[in-house]
Amino acid sequence: MTSRFRQLLTATTALTFGLILLGVYTGAIGAGLTCGARWPLCDGWMGLFPANWASFVEWFHRLVAMVTGFAILGSTVAAWRGDYSSRIRYATAVATVVLPVQILLGANTIVNFGALAQVLHHAAALAILTAMVAATAWSFDPPATAASANTPTESGSDTDATPSSD
Repeated sequence: MTSRFRQLLTATTALTFGLILLGVYTGAIGAGLTCGARWPLCDGWMGLFPANWASFVEWFHRLVAMVTGFAILGSTVAAWRGDYSSRIRYATAVATVVLPVQILLGANTIVNFGALAQVLHHAAALAILTAMVAATAWSFDPPATAASANTPTESGSDTDATPSSD
């Protein structure tokens, strides 16, 4: 496992966690509601530049979400192109598959603001975070070697072990 790949996974996981924290703040101050009926635009000049703090937070959340999404995609591409374990590949693939669902649920929290929309949006975020944490943790596992795969278990239930001559 290369340290650059570990760093990519660690940075992507940290970005994902930071995005979740920013999303909680965004929802807590009702920043998405500044977009309301104008979604995907918001209030402000031409609907693109923030008119107040809440719309700035909403746009900043979108910017960080975009960067995080590209980091997740990059991590997945790197995992599948590299010679990494299948569990790392599938964990990053899960995060990538849930990503467009998360984006649609994020839009839904603005258009159909309510408890169910918020819960679904946060649940998808946690699914992505869980997949990225798992991939990152697995990237720090030492690689299995042929010698360690053939060692007897400590429980004594290994059938390949030779009987003792007591």
